[in-house]
Amino acid sequence: MPRMTRAESQARTRETLVATATALFLRDGYAATSLEKVADEAGYSKGAVYSNFRNKDELCLAVVDAIRTDQAHRMALALEGAKTLDAMLKAFQRWADATIGDVAWTVFEVEFATRARQDEQVRRGLAERNAQIRDAVAALLTEHAEAFGIELPMPAEDCATALLSLGVGLGVQRAIDPGVGVAVLPGVIRILAGG
Repeated sequence: MPRMTRAESQARTRETLVATATALFLRDGYAATSLEKVADEAGYSKGAVYSNFRNKDELCLAVVDAIRTDQAHRMALALEGAKTLDAMLKAFQRWADATIGDVAWTVFEVEFATRARQDEQVRRGLAERNAQIRDAVAALLTEHAEAFGIELPMPAEDCATALLSLGVGLGVQRAIDPGVGVAVLPGVIRILAGG
């Protein structure tokens, strides 16, 4: 087997650190997870962490990116093949039932969002990532509205903000009480769609 290049080795180290940090942040929370703990669990020195990430917040932003990328992929897979609005809403509800309110993910995101308020650079980084999600949801809404001949009752960006806000709120409620259903989310989409 050929030797990895320095860039390949560094990419693998970074990937391992992000995967390890993801597991630790989700299991133990942001505050309880130190860079030393991440390094130890991943089998690297603390220096390896610092050669890839400026600090814990930068590593945490990479974890947020990894989790959200994974969830976006899962949602895309869930919606794949939905040819009607009804089929799309049913697929979306299945994804939401399995995802929204995941206690570990919800607690981690809320804890990190609270932490981000204390550091303007981290807050901006998280705000940029949230804006990217809103833009992606707005694009998805626009695409589906055109495909199904739906006129949205407000700009797609505002619909996206409303849906994401509802999703975050439902996530917090379901983390506390898993019995809270998510049917309201596709229900609101149906209302936005005029149905």
